[in-house]
Amino acid sequence: MTHHKRELTGPEQMGVLVVGLVQFAFAFLAAWDLAHRPAEQVRGPKPAWIPALFINWIGPAAYFAVGIKHGTR
Repeated sequence: MTHHKRELTGPEQMGVLVVGLVQFAFAFLAAWDLAHRPAEQVRGPKPAWIPALFINWIGPAAYFAVGIKHGTR
């Protein structure tokens, strides 16, 4: 069985680039927020969130959804 590799078209390459940049920005914003937020406003130990932020989409989304104690700022 042979596998044929197909090159991405220009619009497909641009789409991959945009999604990658958005994902990077989301993770960066979560890391920036974690670094600047007082520990008492974060659920769980702050160092535990650092590796979680590297899990694509899920880590930063989990941090913003459940990692921040909302209403304490």
